[in-house]
Amino acid sequence: MRGWIRIALVAGVVVVLGGGVAGLWLSRVIGYEPVAGQATFQIEGVVGPDTGAQCPVDKRYVDEQPTGLRDDVLAAYTSLRAKATAEKVTMCLQDGKRSSRQQQAQFDDYVKRFGSRELARNYALPPEESNHVKGVAVDIQPLSAAGWVERSAGKYGWCRRYENEPWHFEYSPDYAKGCPTLLPHA
Repeated sequence: MRGWIRIALVAGVVVVLGGGVAGLWLSRVIGYEPVAGQATFQIEGVVGPDTGAQCPVDKRYVDEQPTGLRDDVLAAYTSLRAKATAEKVTMCLQDGKRSSRQQQAQFDDYVKRFGSRELARNYALPPEESNHVKGVAVDIQPLSAAGWVERSAGKYGWCRRYENEPWHFEYSPDYAKGCPTLLPHA
């Protein structure tokens, strides 16, 4: 049994470090086949950055590295940022990937702050419901950059999802057809 656990751990590290090469290796060695639009490994436990460099256009925010996002989401975010830069829009990633533990800590903080789980859910979701945990959501600052993304109306696959969070965007290739109606809150 220990040998299989060790193989699984090594395979997980190889996937994390090697990306597509690891997927090819896994498909040949143990029959794993990557599926488009899905993570190449279980990412819900992957920890996102807690902070980043200071956002150059608004010092109140940070600019995290987009680590831990699902592979297709990372590619879409990198493309979105390049398009923003080409249009002279400086976009900072205030918050991207979160692990289940990071999301639970944020949710628990909001429960304390607002006094109930119901009120906390207006601003953060429990880990099992959060798209930050699933690696498909990012918070973009400053709001001028978030507005630029919102005005693209899904053209790049990114849509604002909540009326009370003008910074929160989620990725889906289906959004290229247009963004869904905003929800009032998380």
